[in-house]
Amino acid sequence: MFLGIQTPQYSCEVADLLHVWQAADRLGFRSAWLMDHLVPVVVPDTEPMLEAWTTLAALAAGTTRIRVGALVTANTFRPPAILARSAATIDRLSGGRLEVGLGAGWNGPEHVANGLEFPGVKDRLDMLDESCRVLRALWSEPVANFDGAHYKLVDAYCEPKPVQTPLPILIGGRGEKRTLRIVATHADRWNGSGSIEMLQHSVVKLHEHCAVVGRDPSTIELTVRNDFSLTKDRETADGELEQLAGFWKTTVDDARARTWIGPVDDVVESLLAFRAAGFHEAILALGAPYDGATVELLERVAADIMPKLGEHS
Repeated sequence: MFLGIQTPQYSCEVADLLHVWQAADRLGFRSAWLMDHLVPVVVPDTEPMLEAWTTLAALAAGTTRIRVGALVTANTFRPPAILARSAATIDRLSGGRLEVGLGAGWNGPEHVANGLEFPGVKDRLDMLDESCRVLRALWSEPVANFDGAHYKLVDAYCEPKPVQTPLPILIGGRGEKRTLRIVATHADRWNGSGSIEMLQHSVVKLHEHCAVVGRDPSTIELTVRNDFSLTKDRETADGELEQLAGFWKTTVDDARARTWIGPVDDVVESLLAFRAAGFHEAILALGAPYDGATVELLERVAADIMPKLGEHS
């Protein structure tokens, strides 16, 4: 099983993120991700927030091996024809290390605050489906045309093309009726967050959609992203989980099941359960500040957790 990291880019500078991403690059993590929001979400909206895709370009240029992306890009923020060109550029900048994370978008207030339309759920999912088609067309066809309900291309060019053929699309979300159908139709990778029980149920539904659309489910890699913290003991973990449960308005037991917060052995046990369930990569969600302590945490993960996850870590 591979490990990645996510570093939501609030209350920090690009140099802080680059220091952490370079450490992850050096230590053997598979991937590093930003989040795509216009507000920090997990802290007050007044906190500084770097824009995802421009920051991603800088971090891609400053690393050498690690795969990079935004987990996940809000499809409602950018027309797919613009995203296609940004992605192609960053894939070339990184030497073929980009993964294009995509989601339908969910945070209505940040759209309204920034003058962006926030359609209903059905329209947002229709737009996500069309965007995948537009992206594939622009990345693969010399001249792309598309006539959808939400997006249209007329003799559109996307040059230069991405380095990777195909450029991987990762779709995030657990919506059983539409989101997982879009994953089955278009995605190379799927990402979900939550407990092993929640995500195993989602995988069953994903496989059902694959059967309907004629897709071999083994061609879709499974990834999971959860909040992560290493603690010295379970008592300390319980304190962190209690705070998180308050933020999520849930129970401590539920928070524990949906995170990787605890001493090394507990975290390893949870990660191994996901590996046994067929998950290819676990993405450890971190938080600011990004400093020397963050690098030390990644070094602990590389020394104490990666070797226990098997030959693919």
